[in-house]
Amino acid sequence: MRTIEQTTDEILTLAAEHFKVSRADLQPGDDFYKKLKIDSLQALELLTRLENHFGVELPDYEVQGVSDFHTLATRIQARL
Repeated sequence: MRTIEQTTDEILTLAAEHFKVSRADLQPGDDFYKKLKIDSLQALELLTRLENHFGVELPDYEVQGVSDFHTLATRIQARL
């Protein structure tokens, strides 16, 4: 079983790769919209990639209003 730290690290790494930013620039508490300079459609792309990577499905109501990596990791972790 993954720890929350491992899940968070995987999310940060995948986000950095997908949006071609340095992994070192991303922190768990960062607002991914601002840090990655993405819009809601790009955020959905990220969520889809994360769902596929972790093999989970995140209902809209669970991710609505989520904008930081750590909270996203806790939602994913709860589904693992």
